[in-house]
Amino acid sequence: MTKTTQPENPFVSIAINIVLPSVILSKGNAYLSPVWVLVIALLLPLTYGVWDYISRKHKNYVSLLGLVNTLVTGGLALMGAEGAWFAIKEASLPLLLGILVLGSSWTKKTAAEMLFCNPQVMNMEQINQALSERGQTLAYSQLLKQTSIWLSFSFFISALANFLLARFIFSPIALELESTVREQTLNEQIARMNWMGFIVIAGPLTVFSGVLVYRFLSRLANLTGKPITGLLTANK
Repeated sequence: MTKTTQPENPFVSIAINIVLPSVILSKGNAYLSPVWVLVIALLLPLTYGVWDYISRKHKNYVSLLGLVNTLVTGGLALMGAEGAWFAIKEASLPLLLGILVLGSSWTKKTAAEMLFCNPQVMNMEQINQALSERGQTLAYSQLLKQTSIWLSFSFFISALANFLLARFIFSPIALELESTVREQTLNEQIARMNWMGFIVIAGPLTVFSGVLVYRFLSRLANLTGKPITGLLTANK
């Protein structure tokens, strides 16, 4: 009997990856040295990401890129990098994802198909049968391509927004300050980038993605002649 893998709890993920690191970076300096505060704050999402990857036995390339992003953040902070370096780092991950998603639009397996056409969620057997019977297979391929292109735009917008927000938050730190004060100030800047990036960027992009998913399902419903609810596995 195959053991069913429990889906990730989004509230736990947000708490460990966003809320707790931000609180530690903002308040931890009163109890520990800035370097240890930074290390502990970065270990939380790093440990959670590794545990999630091992426990679910599932390759989530977005999560893996997130782990690399966390390591780069820690590396830059420990090296004392400031300003433009963090802006470039914050923009690099969504930019890379956008390029990969855009490039997939001209492959046999588009990003839209990988993300939206999960057999555990979508009744792909009946969908493919309906598309074939109605002669809409080519139109379906075009829909996947167009959706992937639109999806890539969301990542490019995120990259630009991350860059601008990071340039605003990571202001120069006076060189004449003591090293501990400089480290503490940098930790506070990282904390602000952490929660502000989630609210200012992730929120609007989530809405954009939701609209994109609804548009995709609506178009697919027209191509198959089925209602949106009829496309889901729950309605087999």
